[in-house]
Amino acid sequence: MTLTVAAIQMKMTDVIADNIFVADALVRQAARRGAQVVVIPELFEGLYFCKDRSPDNFSRAREITANPTVEHFRKLASELRVALPVSVFERQNNSYFNTVVMVDATGDVLGIYRKSHIPDGPGYSEKFYFSPGDTGFQVWNTVHGRVGVGICWDQWFPEAARTMALQGAEVLVYPTAIGTEPQNPAWDSSGHWQRVMQGHAAANLMPIVAANRYGHEVGESCDITFYGSSFIADNTGQIVAVAGRDEEAVLVASFDRQEMQSLRASWGLFRDRRPDLYGNVTSLDGTTTA
Repeated sequence: MTLTVAAIQMKMTDVIADNIFVADALVRQAARRGAQVVVIPELFEGLYFCKDRSPDNFSRAREITANPTVEHFRKLASELRVALPVSVFERQNNSYFNTVVMVDATGDVLGIYRKSHIPDGPGYSEKFYFSPGDTGFQVWNTVHGRVGVGICWDQWFPEAARTMALQGAEVLVYPTAIGTEPQNPAWDSSGHWQRVMQGHAAANLMPIVAANRYGHEVGESCDITFYGSSFIADNTGQIVAVAGRDEEAVLVASFDRQEMQSLRASWGLFRDRRPDLYGNVTSLDGTTTA
């Protein structure tokens, strides 16, 4: 049993139709190369609006059931028989979330994941727009395998990856929007960004797929150069496919599901866990819980 995954790297404009057109073409390219699960970058419908704090940007949000982007990629998933985690700005009643809609290869929506960890720093003012996700970490049993999904800042937290692994994920995927830091444009976090996820792959013995945007985006308060560098790591943490910093790309890699499951079972990382000793992790300050 083979699981073939793909990461899409693309540059966005502020025209939704243009971005959907590009993403559609790149997903089709991935499917032609055998991909079964295809990851598109975070908030790919437009420019990364969280650079600025503007009430006008809330008009970008849509309810899941009334979002034409979700409907478009449901049809595409069914046509190509690929599973697609689709990143959208969700409005539900008076709440707003950074959300992935998990679309199976049948075109069915399996559920949603709302981003749990919400960053708040220069150029990445997501707490202005998004409530903390309330779905918990999700793993979906797609036609092609069990897929766990995190969103961008989630990828820095080993607890998120381990939680999805414990729920039976076979692969972890992360739609992403990350680049330069406006307070220090010379600071390049791309290597650190890759290595932290390579650690998740190695510690949980499962592949990681990270799909980032690229390009220079100018906001009202700052500008960010998104550094691409999308990648796929295997179940030992080794990078097996990587994109450049300033290019459109479709990365594809295949993995033997049975071989990976056998390694997870025999290596002992899950057998030898001691959750009875990990209570401190559930507190903010590391004190032992009662």
